[in-house]
Amino acid sequence: MTPFPAIPLAFLAFIVFIWIIRCLNILPEYDRAVVFRLGRVLRNSKGPGVVLIIWPIDRIVKVSLRVVTWEIPPQDIITRDNVSLQVNAVVYFRVVDATRAIIEVESYRFAVEQAAQTALRSVLGEVELDDLLSQRETLNEKLQKILDDHTEPWGVKVDRVNLKQVDLPQEMQRAIAAQAEAERERRAKIIAAEGEFQASSRLAEAAGVLAREPSALTLRYLQTLVEIGVEKNTTVVFPLPLELMGHLGMKFGGGAAPSQGEIGR
Repeated sequence: MTPFPAIPLAFLAFIVFIWIIRCLNILPEYDRAVVFRLGRVLRNSKGPGVVLIIWPIDRIVKVSLRVVTWEIPPQDIITRDNVSLQVNAVVYFRVVDATRAIIEVESYRFAVEQAAQTALRSVLGEVELDDLLSQRETLNEKLQKILDDHTEPWGVKVDRVNLKQVDLPQEMQRAIAAQAEAERERRAKIIAAEGEFQASSRLAEAAGVLAREPSALTLRYLQTLVEIGVEKNTTVVFPLPLELMGHLGMKFGGGAAPSQGEIGR
């Protein structure tokens, strides 16, 4: 017997083995397969795990469902108050419908990137510089909503948009620093003025109490003498009763005795 009849069988077995290998696909948990059968897409995507197709009738396109982090390059922005600056941001997005991500747009990632750049320029061009620096969370939410509405027909979900860095010109940085310094000085002067006003109010109340109670002035006079005597200094103090000053005024001035309040003044 000749071995030649076994050669076609071995070749046929090899062809069948190759065909089975091409029909058998194993996808990880984060991938989905969009299957095209004779050019027409099947209703539902396949995966994860083992995916069987009919090769060469079927063709698959793998799509990742993981979150994609993309940094928007610095964009030249002119704010509402005509300030030129550069802003970059970070966009987090993922595919939620693999079939639509393939058949609705040629390249969903490129489309999301272009939409993000356009939305960033449009939104930041409508706000003033102060709002851009102080209301980042509000602007992040607005950008996320605009991009999410724009990419929803493509089967892409934009999870988050974060403004990363705002680059101001040097002259604008100096102007902001001068403005901040002037604002601090203004607040310091207002606080000092409020302190003076409160102190003057208290002094006026104290003067009213002393005017109603002449003996309080004498007590204050004695307290002042005690405070002076405690300190170590070379000042010599001669206590002089206020009543004596009143009698001296009557004797030498020839007029009425000064009142307690006039003596205090």
